[in-house]
Amino acid sequence: MRSICFVLFLCLISGTSGASLFQRIDEAAESEMERQQIVGFAVGIIRENKIAYLKGYGWEDREKRVPVTRNTMFRWASISKSLTALVAMQLWEKGHLELDADVRSYVPEFPDKGHKVTLRQLLSHQGGIVHYTNGPVIVTQRQYKQPNPFENVLLALDTFKESPLVNVPGEKYSYTTHGFILLSAALQRAGKEKFAHQVRDRIVTPLKMETLQPDYQWVEIPNRTIGYRKRQGKIVVSSNTDVSWKLAGGGYISNIGDLTKLGEGLLNGKLVKPKTLRLMWTPRKTSTGEQTSYGLGFRRWNYIGGKLQRTLALAVDPDLKDKGILHLIGHSGSQQKTKTLLILEPSKKFGIALMSNSEQTNTYEAAEVILKAVISSKP
Repeated sequence: MRSICFVLFLCLISGTSGASLFQRIDEAAESEMERQQIVGFAVGIIRENKIAYLKGYGWEDREKRVPVTRNTMFRWASISKSLTALVAMQLWEKGHLELDADVRSYVPEFPDKGHKVTLRQLLSHQGGIVHYTNGPVIVTQRQYKQPNPFENVLLALDTFKESPLVNVPGEKYSYTTHGFILLSAALQRAGKEKFAHQVRDRIVTPLKMETLQPDYQWVEIPNRTIGYRKRQGKIVVSSNTDVSWKLAGGGYISNIGDLTKLGEGLLNGKLVKPKTLRLMWTPRKTSTGEQTSYGLGFRRWNYIGGKLQRTLALAVDPDLKDKGILHLIGHSGSQQKTKTLLILEPSKKFGIALMSNSEQTNTYEAAEVILKAVISSKP
């Protein structure tokens, strides 16, 4: 597949070994694009805790022949949840948030469900909040005085707040975007500032991000990629969808550089204390003792035999590193117009960020191929 791309080289890696690594990454990315019929793709590589490589491939807009560049804007989808978790833990570090408090102590607008739902449970998908298809999603029907009402995260609660719990909080891991919407309302109250402004002040500014912002459809965002999906064997343009109502759970957008900056910032401890990171990255158990692969806003994987696996029994076994098994942390994202993945290996000081504008992309399989190239190379 012909790729139209940009390259940003930093001075971390130079000489034959670096060039050879980048060539292998290009070959891996281009082969996956061809195999998976990906229209537009971007890769970010972190080595020795620094951004080493950023590259884009294919088309931002296939019909107009606009190539992916360093300015191309991809939706983050569910990686937005990690931003929300980082805001929460910064507030917790400063004593402004109690993780084990009932969320209704911050958001009384959320109806009493007969069980206490804590912020810690929301951060780890154990709050029993409904997702898209695992229970009835009841939308509050009412008229709004302002346009685009769900820009207000408190009003966004209307998209699900009347829905029943899908399980007793704490007893089960049940992934939910709606739970992070509820969490953002609590953070807005605890931080005494709009949720989006807290993301800007607590993450975008300290990491010197250039493009990260809410993906509001009513805002003209330059270089916003067209989305694509596979239907009946053909790659067609996907629909534009409003994600303002789920900002904290899947509503952010940026270029590949800013997603990679998040990984670099985490590896270098720029956002929260090391002890807090360890807490966020540690997979949690349910109240019944079941081990999950999810911490507080981050997921854990094992890289075993060239494959990314959510092997729960292995998720907290550090001795496996001596057997060639890597423990990776990060998050993935999937929604209309996008597939994304951020994975980090703190002990090896490296990370990979992937962004695609094609909904059929399997970012895990693409990451496995690229991981082989990164791991097999020495700086």
